[in-house]
Amino acid sequence: MASILVTGGAGFIGSHLTDALLGAGHRVVVLDNFSMGNRENLAQHRGNDRLQVVEGDVLDEAAVHAACRGCVAVAHLAAAKIPRYGNRLATLEVNTRGTRNVLEAARVHQARVLLASTSDCYGTNPQVPFSEESFSVVGPSEVARWAYAVSKLYDEHLCWAYREEHQVSITIVRYFGSYGPRNHRSWWGGPQAVFIEALLDGREIELHGDGTQTRSFCYIADTVAGTVAALLKPEADGQLFNIGNDQEISIAALAALIQRLCGVGGPLPARLVPYDQIGNRRYQDVARRVPDLSKARRLLGYAPRVLLEEGLTRTIEWHRAMRGR
Repeated sequence: MASILVTGGAGFIGSHLTDALLGAGHRVVVLDNFSMGNRENLAQHRGNDRLQVVEGDVLDEAAVHAACRGCVAVAHLAAAKIPRYGNRLATLEVNTRGTRNVLEAARVHQARVLLASTSDCYGTNPQVPFSEESFSVVGPSEVARWAYAVSKLYDEHLCWAYREEHQVSITIVRYFGSYGPRNHRSWWGGPQAVFIEALLDGREIELHGDGTQTRSFCYIADTVAGTVAALLKPEADGQLFNIGNDQEISIAALAALIQRLCGVGGPLPARLVPYDQIGNRRYQDVARRVPDLSKARRLLGYAPRVLLEEGLTRTIEWHRAMRGR
């Protein structure tokens, strides 16, 4: 029975991944500092002797080594996201130093590593859909949002370096817009979370820019299915995969769909917020973001199954349930 370390395992994706690994019979060690993760995300596993929850930080080298000891694999999900309103330095430090600590622990304890990276690495590249070979086109360094993309690109380079120089087994997944129950009910959880909360509150939706920018959203069950395959399949070793859904939708259309699914009538209660008014500093967005999933389909047998309307319906039900607690 294999033991697998999940960093950030009490977070949104991490807790669902923990569910899946425990369900498949694995032992799981969760390392989380609970800054964004929630113990309640793992409450259903209380009393399960195959789960060990460790409160610790990936910036703590000793804690990472202790958690990794005896594990055959590490799913490294702990990260800081786009510094939309500040915390650029924290984003850079958590993502780079944390990943280095994980890779060093994996080298010492001979564990394989799955790195959770991001579609933000493709940046402003206009050539969609993005394949794993597509170029990274990031914006100017004075724009804080690119700190996230650059830090995750650095993480990826660290992974390849540890593979080449220390023979650490590496797989990288780039996530595209995961959503679903347990997502953070703020911008940390994505635009769908913010839109749902606004509509359920009877508030106005804020659409950044002109709302024509597009995204591809992936329901959490599909994200986890791709992650498990990338973590466990031998064919995934030394590979980079897009994991997501290739159903493209504009942000304005997403807001309208959520309005309908929430049962809110009338015109869309929304206003446009110019990018220069986000966080009182310069901001850049991405015009289109769509994955090419052919490599994941070919090597992992990956195929997203949950359509956006179905996934959003489940997610809205969860938001309602959380608000009723």
